[in-house]
Amino acid sequence: MHQNPPEFLFQRSTLLQQLTEQPVWDVLVIGGGATGLGVALDAISRGYKTLLLEQVDFAKGTSSRSTKLIHGGVRYLAQGDVGLVWEALYERGLLLQNAPHLVRNQNFIIPSYSWWGGPFYTFGLKLYDALAGKLSLGPSVHLSKAETLRRLSNIKPAGLRGGVLYHDGQFDDARLAINLAQTAIERGGTLLNHLPVTGLLKDADGQLRGVKATDAETGITYEVRAKAVINATGVFVDDILQLDQPDAPNLVRPSQGVHIVVDRSFLPGEDALMIPKTEDGRVLFAVPWHGRVVLGTTDTPLPAHSQEPLALDEEIEFILRTAGQYLTRTPKRRDALSIFAGLRPLAAPQHGSEKTREISRSHKLLVSASGLITITGGKWTTYRRMGQDTIDKAIALGKLPPATSQTATMPIHGAQPTPDRSSHLYVYGTDLPALQQLITDEPALGEKLDAALEFVLAEVVWAVRYEMARTVEDVLARRVRVLFLDARAAIRMAPTVAALLAQELGHDAQWQQQQVADFARLARNYLP
Repeated sequence: MHQNPPEFLFQRSTLLQQLTEQPVWDVLVIGGGATGLGVALDAISRGYKTLLLEQVDFAKGTSSRSTKLIHGGVRYLAQGDVGLVWEALYERGLLLQNAPHLVRNQNFIIPSYSWWGGPFYTFGLKLYDALAGKLSLGPSVHLSKAETLRRLSNIKPAGLRGGVLYHDGQFDDARLAINLAQTAIERGGTLLNHLPVTGLLKDADGQLRGVKATDAETGITYEVRAKAVINATGVFVDDILQLDQPDAPNLVRPSQGVHIVVDRSFLPGEDALMIPKTEDGRVLFAVPWHGRVVLGTTDTPLPAHSQEPLALDEEIEFILRTAGQYLTRTPKRRDALSIFAGLRPLAAPQHGSEKTREISRSHKLLVSASGLITITGGKWTTYRRMGQDTIDKAIALGKLPPATSQTATMPIHGAQPTPDRSSHLYVYGTDLPALQQLITDEPALGEKLDAALEFVLAEVVWAVRYEMARTVEDVLARRVRVLFLDARAAIRMAPTVAALLAQELGHDAQWQQQQVADFARLARNYLP
């Protein structure tokens, strides 16, 4: 008999009780994406009483919409940002050790169509390998034309001279976010989604003492006090900064990255494709992911942020056109299973430079006059380091007693090596036996959510009981990744998911109908 994780730990009632019982928190984190989760886990690892509040759901924004890579950033090396690449490669190595059920070593191939391309990329990637040091995932090697064609069977052979193979990390972003939240709760933290911060609490001399937050489900407002308040809200950092100081200038300029998910037949085999230079000077990836292929990404500056950014027609056409220059069978818009857009929180241009790809992706810390600590920038790969630096800053400011970060060697919930990825359930890691026990106990939960896809009813029940899912969107976008894999199938599954959620959470038929309608409206934005 397999031991389930204790269900009560992750129940909303338990977490809300903890929220009200703690008079003053050591650390209060606003934002439940990669950065906020990294900050919270780092604070918890040092023994601080830690609370995290997320306005919608963990990884709702940018953190569920990445290119699914844990990487040093080959293109940052080309820009000469060796420090960022070294830090990211180090963190990549740690993440592979701490979450091996979700992060894996992925082969990438750069095809070369010029005589100098092979030597040029081989040299650059040898430097990339060297920077990774003992945490290297394997050496880069030059491939012959024949070997490149064998491994990338859909690549255009005309003019091909060979290729270069290198290694990077590939992962499931939202699943990692959920596992980080579980790790934080299991280690004594309190994390609540669907509980937006609506105001800041200050004392007479203007110093920050806590926040006001309103439960999106009940409408109840809480006043929460804390010694250190961290603004880790990604592209939304300016909203919190302007709560603190209404005339605060914008720190962040959102830049949009779009991805298109297509059938695996467009890139058969195990290797990913990296196109080193597109017409806009970026790189383009085609990466195997959950039995499909993710094509991306773009870099489009936007004037404002939103919860659900929309892919622009020209971004979709750019990705398809660029992929079509390299693939013999070229993807068309009708081939898209899902199209998703994410926003990068880039530093707002200060000196007139508008080229977003030239803005550094390293993270930045800002301390407001009120004592609010804001962390911005960065990327998924360096989430742990961002958390460590943020808590170090709070200690340096005298807000917390000194303690050392423990996250570098901390296993993340579910961590176990995953040699066999033939079943999609491998992402549950050490939770898999308990999930399978749920199906043994209630065989009906082993049925598929949709005949065309692999996902089963038990995953929805699991998401509610152990992964803090509250809505159809929470389940289909970020627990079971169907919205990102096949938007049409996600719309078909919504009524079944709503019924299971209503049963688990005690909601009525009207709630179910509203959930299905809300999800269908959102999911239409992911259709081609």
